[in-house]
Amino acid sequence: MAQFDQRGQHVTQQYNAGRDINFGQVQNSEDLIMQLEQLKGKVAQAQQAGTIEEEQATDVHYQLTKAVQQARKPDPDKKTLLNHLTTAKSLIEEVAAASGLVTALVGAIEAVQKLFS
Repeated sequence: MAQFDQRGQHVTQQYNAGRDINFGQVQNSEDLIMQLEQLKGKVAQAQQAGTIEEEQATDVHYQLTKAVQQARKPDPDKKTLLNHLTTAKSLIEEVAAASGLVTALVGAIEAVQKLFS
């Protein structure tokens, strides 16, 4: 489980995406794609709620879309998938209120590592 040091940060609104998305139960590419699509929806909701900036949401959504495209390929490239997910995580990991999204992305990264080992 990911932990975040949020000392000194003032959070006005916390957005928790982790409770709705479960990458721990991913068994195949289709499960991964379904969870990534849900995560894209949560990013959009976080942006609408003002938790993350519009530009950040756009960049994260792009990286998740590229990860989904890669996962849909007959022989997905693990390194490319991990690069997209890691980039998405890095784009929002400094936003204290988006820690639920970051936790979900960590779960996605772990699922890819397990699924495509």
